[in-house]
Amino acid sequence: MIATIQYKSKKYQIDLSKPLDISIPLKASKSNVNAWYIGEPKMEPVIIDDWVGSVEKGASVNFNNIQFSPHAHGTHTECVGHITKAFHSVNKNLKQFFFTAELISVAAEKYMKDTVISKKQIELLLKDNTPEALVIRTMPNTKDKKKRQYSNTNWTYITEEAMVFIRNKGIKHLLIDLPSVDREYDGGKLLAHKAFWNFDGKLRLDATITEFIYVANKIEDGSYILNLQIAPFENDATPSKPVLYKIIE
Repeated sequence: MIATIQYKSKKYQIDLSKPLDISIPLKASKSNVNAWYIGEPKMEPVIIDDWVGSVEKGASVNFNNIQFSPHAHGTHTECVGHITKAFHSVNKNLKQFFFTAELISVAAEKYMKDTVISKKQIELLLKDNTPEALVIRTMPNTKDKKKRQYSNTNWTYITEEAMVFIRNKGIKHLLIDLPSVDREYDGGKLLAHKAFWNFDGKLRLDATITEFIYVANKIEDGSYILNLQIAPFENDATPSKPVLYKIIE
């Protein structure tokens, strides 16, 4: 099914029958991707007196409680409420769900004891493109990203300078295949988060960061239409399912 999407004065055609899902599914397993020093997600049948919400245990339906953290257990989309005293809900602030997007692959640079994504790299790869959304695939890109245990690994992060550049480019939605855009241990500075949302100026309430994506190697760098699907949680962050569509030339 071919659909036409208009962005500003330009029209784009996409094939809705060929979605490219870049989310990581959540499962109740120690092999579920994880960060931030907590256990795996749990999915357990509801128990009410003698009734157990499991068909296997005699119920007519499966009826589970699910315990997880959006920030630690998989693909999630967050708004500025992640770092503000005032409550801001991603569900209230994200009201548009299709965006022009650019996918880039970045091999992190060495910086002291860290690895970082720099302004120079983003600038070089984006060129003159000004998409609404930027999707970053870090290299090397292996399937173990879908089950990696990130706690205490000092993962790659985006420099403050690079994030200011991304913000000044007018990019509203940033997606990356890491647990956070900031350094794992940064003393609570959150320089990249704050730069992206313009924390010390006029807050970008409608801007989002999506972390813990996975972009398969078969998906080529280039221009796409992004469908950013979120679960309607009234929270600073929510599980999400970003889907890319190749633009038909």
